[in-house]
Amino acid sequence: MTTQPVTAREGDIMEIYTALRHFADSWGLLAMTLFFLGVVAFVFRPGAKKSAHEAAQIPLKEDSHDDR
Repeated sequence: MTTQPVTAREGDIMEIYTALRHFADSWGLLAMTLFFLGVVAFVFRPGAKKSAHEAAQIPLKEDSHDDR
């Protein structure tokens, strides 16, 4: 059973994949953590309660115009 040698192009693709994977393992985690903390800060910011309550009431409002 013989295996075919890896061509230069396939080797380059694997090097790029490995580099991107290492980048995602290190900086990707940091980026996702910062995004999560940003979302939490946005939700719990002062004044968010009023806008969240207004958004929650949108489905309960009646239409102001007739569609007859």
